[in-house]
Amino acid sequence: MSDNSSTNQNNSYQVPQEEEKGMSIASMVLGIVGFIAWCLPIAGYPVTIVGIVLGVKGMKKGGKGMAIAGIIMCTITLVLTLINSILGAFLSVADYL
Repeated sequence: MSDNSSTNQNNSYQVPQEEEKGMSIASMVLGIVGFIAWCLPIAGYPVTIVGIVLGVKGMKKGGKGMAIAGIIMCTITLVLTLINSILGAFLSVADYL
């Protein structure tokens, strides 16, 4: 009888943990939204920066492919937002000259 109870205790199975892809998905969605948000720099900067941060954190937790896609899209839209800001400031100053 003691043999059965000891084998039951040794046969415990570990349930594999699922990847947490929430941050990776959010990064990818913010990257897509960033392609619209870059037109208005005040919206573009927060969207893209949060997307990059979530992508980096998401790579560590799961969904590495989606996180990389989100980081790439957010980086592209961050550059577009920066160019839009610089061009807007330059044109604003040029009007006064």
